Amino acid sequence: MATTAQLFEEPFDADEYIERLAWRTPGGGSKGGAEAFDPKRLLDEFKCHIEELKQLDEKIQRKVEKLEHQCHREAKEFAHKVQDLQRSNQVAFQHFQELDEHISYVATKVCHLGDQLEGVNTPRQRAVEAQRLMTYFNEFLDGDLRSDVFHNPEKIKEAADIIQKLHLIAQELPFDRFADVKAKIASKYHDLERQLIQEFTAAQRRGEIGRMREVAAVLLHFKGYAHCVDVYIKQCQEGAYMRNDVFEDTAALCQRVNKQVGEVFSSPETVMAKLIQNIFDNKLQAHVREKLDETRHSDVEQYLKNLYDLYTRTTALATKLTEFNLGSDKHTFLSKLIKNIFSSYLESYINMERDYLRSRGAMILQRYYDSKNHQKRSIGSGSIQELKERIRQRTNLPLGPSIDTHGETFLSPELVVNLLQETRHAFERCHKLSDPPDLPKNAFSIFLLLVEHLCVEHIDYALEIGLAAIPSSDAKNANLYFLDVVQQANSIFHLFDKQFNDQLMPLISSSPKLAECLHKKKEVIEQMEVKLDTGIDRTLNCMVGQMKHILTEQKKTDFRPEDENNVMIQYTTACSKVCGYVSKQVEHVRKSMDGKNVDTVLAELGVRFHRLIHEHLQQFSYSSMGGMLAICDVAEYRRCAKDFRVPLVLQLFDTLHSLCNLLVVAPDNLKQVCSGEQLTNLDRNLLHAFVQLRVDYRSARLGRHFS
Repeated sequence: MATTAQLFEEPFDADEYIERLAWRTPGGGSKGGAEAFDPKRLLDEFKCHIEELKQLDEKIQRKVEKLEHQCHREAKEFAHKVQDLQRSNQVAFQHFQELDEHISYVATKVCHLGDQLEGVNTPRQRAVEAQRLMTYFNEFLDGDLRSDVFHNPEKIKEAADIIQKLHLIAQELPFDRFADVKAKIASKYHDLERQLIQEFTAAQRRGEIGRMREVAAVLLHFKGYAHCVDVYIKQCQEGAYMRNDVFEDTAALCQRVNKQVGEVFSSPETVMAKLIQNIFDNKLQAHVREKLDETRHSDVEQYLKNLYDLYTRTTALATKLTEFNLGSDKHTFLSKLIKNIFSSYLESYINMERDYLRSRGAMILQRYYDSKNHQKRSIGSGSIQELKERIRQRTNLPLGPSIDTHGETFLSPELVVNLLQETRHAFERCHKLSDPPDLPKNAFSIFLLLVEHLCVEHIDYALEIGLAAIPSSDAKNANLYFLDVVQQANSIFHLFDKQFNDQLMPLISSSPKLAECLHKKKEVIEQMEVKLDTGIDRTLNCMVGQMKHILTEQKKTDFRPEDENNVMIQYTTACSKVCGYVSKQVEHVRKSMDGKNVDTVLAELGVRFHRLIHEHLQQFSYSSMGGMLAICDVAEYRRCAKDFRVPLVLQLFDTLHSLCNLLVVAPDNLKQVCSGEQLTNLDRNLLHAFVQLRVDYRSARLGRHFS
């Protein structure tokens, strides 16, 4: 059995178990072992081992049954114990309920007894207190204060309590019979009140917080308690304003006093509120009045700066003070204090702001024109001026004499920066100093002044002067400065637009004034764009006129040379000069414009340039070599057109170059060339017109190709 038990090792494996059993049996191993394999012996061993396993199984089964029976028996015993405990617990709970009811009954009796005792004791205490007060009242009635409590300084608290109660009683007595005693009690009342305030003041100077708290508690029931608070407020401000910064001193003072007030007074929020009100009504108001009244009429700019600075610092101080306990509605309380100080100044603020901006803007403009020794011209107004403007826009004719500005654009970045800087400060002041309902209206009025000074008086005036300075299209060697005006006007308007978005929009974004501002801005932009477009159009006409003047140098012999075999030039002199002039003007346009405006203006200039060259070439007749020179000229014009970087312009000159090929192609190939990719979509009359420019048109009977 022991051997069998040894074979049951964990983890149990049936195959491994059989192998180990066979290995232990003599003759049961493999045939290659020390003993020969004996199957009969192995079978006998297996049968014997099976019998042992059956016996082991029966033994284990009996043990299991014994343990199960024991477990059932112990479970029943445990269940009986649990039932006994539950019954015991139920009995204990019933006893506890009975005890709790008994305790409640006793407590009720005790409370009832306490109420009865209090009902008896309270009248007794009142009677004792009344008797005591009557004793002290008799002393006042006799005029002889014998009690030690009225003479001992250490019992001043008890004396104060007695006098306060006697004073209340005296108020109810008829005056005719008790006038004398009432006067004596009142005299003693005021005397003690004065002594307590003096004691409080002395304790405050000594820094004795405990004594201050005791005296303040006694004075709380006296009429002079408010005077005690006033004395405290006055005394805590002594020596607090030693620096020049009243706002920093106030913040430091309130921070220091706040903790002390909580330790001394029973209602610290009331005392702190009274302290802050005292500071605002006296120190701050005096400081503000001193700073503003001295500059209000003498220096408006400094006055506005001081008003903004003082109001900003006062509101910042009020924000700091909100961290203290000042009552339930401290924000409204502080707002009223600020309003009391600044109301008289804020009522007239926007009028002074507008007057200052109006005069300041006019001064900046005048100072600039004076520096240029320029007497500002009258632009004109009314129906006549409007009629001239309409005629000029529709006909592009210069109305009135052209003026010479000597290259001056009359636009100043420095002036613009000054105007925008003044307006930015005005918007900041307006945001801070205007009432919320009036803020959009006030900001709009400031914006109108900016439009008047910057857009009308400066940019629009410069555009008018620039338009008047543009020479006629047939002028020779004209200096074209209007593009410089365009460049500076665009730069200035970008700054104007930035301030509109950054400074003005936040102030009006949620009000009806937004629509008015946007409409005004759009109106200003449209007016300036009309003048810019007019000026650019007339400038382009002048450029074309200058090209036309250069092309007058073209000789007829350029395209009909006397010696066809001795032509050494690549292109004509007139072509070279025109291309040089055009390149300079293209570069000038690129510097003066930005964005899509560059392509738009260059496209228009390129179309006019092409039209001029096209018409110019049709004024000559061409020999074979002259046609080659014309092609070379057009090739140079096309190279110049590439600088425009406009596909349309380059396409036009490509077509013109193909047209010029008609001047040199062999007569028999004309029809084939006209059917080429560049010329197939052109009008036959245009092709015929170019062919007619050939010297050999009649002799070679070239017209038959177009019949």
